[in-house]
Amino acid sequence: MKTAWIISIGTELTLGQTVDTNGAWLAQRLAALGIQTDRHVAVADDLAATADVALAAAGAAEVVLITGGLGPTDDDLTRAALARAAGVELVFDETSLAHIRGFFAARGREMLERNRTQAMLPRGAKAILNTCGTAPGVELRLRGCPCYVMPGVPFEMRAMFERDIEPVLRVAAAGRALRQRRLHLFGMPESEVGDVLADLMVRGRNPEVGTTATLGIIGVRINAAGDSAAEADVLLDETEREVRQRIGTPVFGRDEDTLAGVVGRMLVGRGATVSTAESCTGGLIAKELTDVAGSSAYFLGGAVTYSNAAKTAVLGVDEELIAAHGAVSEPVAAAMASGARARFGSDYAVSTTGIAGPGGGTAQKPVGLVYIGLATPTDTVVLERRFGGSVPREAIREWAARTALNRLRTWLLEG
Repeated sequence: MKTAWIISIGTELTLGQTVDTNGAWLAQRLAALGIQTDRHVAVADDLAATADVALAAAGAAEVVLITGGLGPTDDDLTRAALARAAGVELVFDETSLAHIRGFFAARGREMLERNRTQAMLPRGAKAILNTCGTAPGVELRLRGCPCYVMPGVPFEMRAMFERDIEPVLRVAAAGRALRQRRLHLFGMPESEVGDVLADLMVRGRNPEVGTTATLGIIGVRINAAGDSAAEADVLLDETEREVRQRIGTPVFGRDEDTLAGVVGRMLVGRGATVSTAESCTGGLIAKELTDVAGSSAYFLGGAVTYSNAAKTAVLGVDEELIAAHGAVSEPVAAAMASGARARFGSDYAVSTTGIAGPGGGTAQKPVGLVYIGLATPTDTVVLERRFGGSVPREAIREWAARTALNRLRTWLLEG
């Protein structure tokens, strides 16, 4: 068993009202078993569409996982759709009905008549016990392909998968392993990363290497297949070393690492502290830093000095400096960082001042212009970045915050 389709049922998914976290979680669990997910498909609450997709999946994959549409309401059509796909009728499963009645009784509640529909299964299918809710799962074969249907409620789905489905798939996968790793980098365009890693990204290579980009952070994903987890891990390690060697300093972490978390570890390692002075980013840098557990060991405080008066009153920025150069300028960014470092008594301080838009820009200082200051024990330096006037306001702010954190990271690396 090597390939899978994951089908997520629900009109709320196809309309974008709910994000499908179930599909991502299942794909990761399948990958750990050595099973490659070929497709994620979201289907509205539609009988014919669900039946058609289930049949297509069964004809293309070696295992099909389906979530959602097992509730008691009229739009929960997964059971009926599977019966249609299999060409059989729905029948009551008395064991499931007894479990549903017991679920309500244990909570001192009366089961509604409509909950009886949750005990219906396509003829020939097997119910999967739901230890966390009312809707049993369904196990059946379509076109000879094993299909497992689970509730859409994430904690119910996860419990069912781990208890009753994952062990079966582990045996069916015959020990083959697919291991995943993701490296994160900042400060290098995705196109340049693609050039540097071109030979590693050739289709059909093992490990498989690909890239993604989100507001300056490039993700390099590495997927390695092997006859065992140990063999796949060796391939991962070799490719990771090669990527790091080629990319160098822009690589800041892997898997669950964040820029703020990496910076925090570096500060702890030096016994150093940091503070922030933010204008256009409105406290985003401080938020990123304090999102990390244990950040009180190195983050001393931050100031959101949006107005010119606040820059002067809180950070000690000279009014004449602002008058001469404007609030969005290199000298003011430097003064803000130095002022924060003095105000909070930190070893380092970062600052931002810029024009996030959508209005407020001029020919000389367009929307997207941001100055990022860094005050250190020995110097104060400023970066000028132009993120572009067509970039949304929230993206400019996020990009500026990440650039500030990365500037501190690279300074700590070099120092």
